[in-house]
Amino acid sequence: MHKPPIQHYFSHLQHDLPAGIVVFLVALPLCLGIALASGAPLFSGIIAGMVGGLVVAWLSGSQLSVSGPAAGLTAIVVSAIEKLGSFESFLFSVALAGLIQLALGFVNAGVIGAYFPAAVIKGMLAAIGLILIMKQIPHALGYDADFEGDETYLQADSHTTFSELAYSLQAISPGAVVVSVVAIVIMLLWDSPWFKRNPVLSLLPGPLLAVLWGLAFNALSRLYAPDFAIAPEHLVSLPEIQGMGNLLQYFTLPDFSQWGNTQVYVIACTLAVVASLETLLSLEAVDKLDPAKRVAPTNRELKAQGIGNLLSGLLGGLPITAVIVRGAANINAGAKTKLACFIHGLLLLLSVVFLSRYLNLIPLASLAAVLLLTGYKLTKPQLFMEMYRKGVNQLAPFVVTILAILLTDLLKGMTIGMVVGLYFVIRTDFHAAITLTRHHNNYLLRLHKDVSFLNKALLREYLANIEEDSHVIIDGKRAKFIDQDILETIDDFLHSTGEKNIQVEVHHIPVGKIHYHPLH
Repeated sequence: MHKPPIQHYFSHLQHDLPAGIVVFLVALPLCLGIALASGAPLFSGIIAGMVGGLVVAWLSGSQLSVSGPAAGLTAIVVSAIEKLGSFESFLFSVALAGLIQLALGFVNAGVIGAYFPAAVIKGMLAAIGLILIMKQIPHALGYDADFEGDETYLQADSHTTFSELAYSLQAISPGAVVVSVVAIVIMLLWDSPWFKRNPVLSLLPGPLLAVLWGLAFNALSRLYAPDFAIAPEHLVSLPEIQGMGNLLQYFTLPDFSQWGNTQVYVIACTLAVVASLETLLSLEAVDKLDPAKRVAPTNRELKAQGIGNLLSGLLGGLPITAVIVRGAANINAGAKTKLACFIHGLLLLLSVVFLSRYLNLIPLASLAAVLLLTGYKLTKPQLFMEMYRKGVNQLAPFVVTILAILLTDLLKGMTIGMVVGLYFVIRTDFHAAITLTRHHNNYLLRLHKDVSFLNKALLREYLANIEEDSHVIIDGKRAKFIDQDILETIDDFLHSTGEKNIQVEVHHIPVGKIHYHPLH
């Protein structure tokens, strides 16, 4: 694959630098929230984010995908740490999972990504958008009972997405509401044509200004309007390391003495499979969102993720995948190349070393506003109208995928959506294999491509609908394969035509395998 020269990346720096800052601001609370929900050290989420940005970004073939700790793995991580008895033992599983992913890339397992129906991928994007909106509204209102990055319907605190929304409306923080509403207005203004045409203002991304607004509001309200000041629990909470010299003590080595524990390998295989599926789904989704419509190589992505998980496990980080939310935020912020993802990883490193005391002043409400707008862009009404116009074959799997993800989680929902999507794909292909055209009392029964025994019921239905005193042409010119069951069904029909006075011509069908001799 052709690799762009270094000048290519720097030529887009004016787009990638602000986009990288925005993705960093979005990823920071997500990394911390997912680590917290996983029962792992907070810094393990930051390590995973750094590896995703600093390493996987360059190994990946995708220009816009962003990798890091994923909410979809939290349940597996919690269970794994409990089963293995220590976080260090779990890290050994993460490193092994990386090796398994690397092997999957070399055996071309990434080809699975080509079999995700487009309607299901679009349904996944719309569902992620709706989840972002519903999950971030409580954070925008100042009710932060749930961790940042949660995507599941049934939450760890026994609430659901909808009950959480109801509770948040009873615990509104006025300061958080002001921050989130004004932040959304700022981003909408910055997205308008006038601001985009302005050569100076267009250099500043709206999401970054929204975060700076939240920072300024929080500082000023503490001084002049304490009633509107945002409580510490509604701010970013980043661990303070106090300098590069103290960084190494926060890294954790795996417990290699667990090599004889079979449970370690079971967990490693589970992580590798689930992380690979999430990555391939995310990669497909990012390719759909990419304005340049670039297609990332899936096998290369599995290798990149494998190396990333190997490093993350060795350094004390959570397992990583390509993450749709961060990828979507990256694209919405105007990123052009993988330099934006690298910048986000670099900022994660610098933030914990030098900037934690300042970043801990950022209200979560301003970050929630960024994610709310990202969610809206993923689930715009135009997308639903587009799928409606494409007909039930596209609309049904699209809607089912959305509902399934909203009511379960990403992987379970995608599994249900895939089943429904494949059903409609098979059904469409099933009907396309045989067509019956009628003009008055003349019929043309045409066999297309491969006609298997699965098409026998449809063929019988079509033949049964042919009326008496008709003329029928059965044409197999376009068929590459005709199953013996199909030939016998045609043979049975030919033997019954005399009773109905039906004249039949058979073209391009292996006549030797049936007892009928064509008229021509």
